[in-house]
Amino acid sequence: MSNSLQMHEKEARPLNTTPGSADEDDTIKDPEANFRNNKYHRRLAMCSIICGVSCIGIQALTYSFKAEHTGNRATAEKARKYSIISIVVFFSIIVSIPILMALFSYLVTLGD
Repeated sequence: MSNSLQMHEKEARPLNTTPGSADEDDTIKDPEANFRNNKYHRRLAMCSIICGVSCIGIQALTYSFKAEHTGNRATAEKARKYSIISIVVFFSIIVSIPILMALFSYLVTLGD
């Protein structure tokens, strides 16, 4: 009987939650405020992997993880900086390809 009581006490203990899990105390009720107050720039880093140069975006995500675990604000700013660089480089490549094609076409017609 005491053995079953001990097992019941072990089962009755609540689980400890980890920070950042679905704990109601950590969540912000307004999703827009949650998006604006992302102090580690994790979402921006993930977007820079998908919508930017992925190797620079992965570096941004690495800095984002480091900033969250160390709490260092400078590392979070590095994550933001690398994310923005990744997206800007990607779009500048996308824009420069048609411009370079037009320039090359113009130079070829000048040569003829």
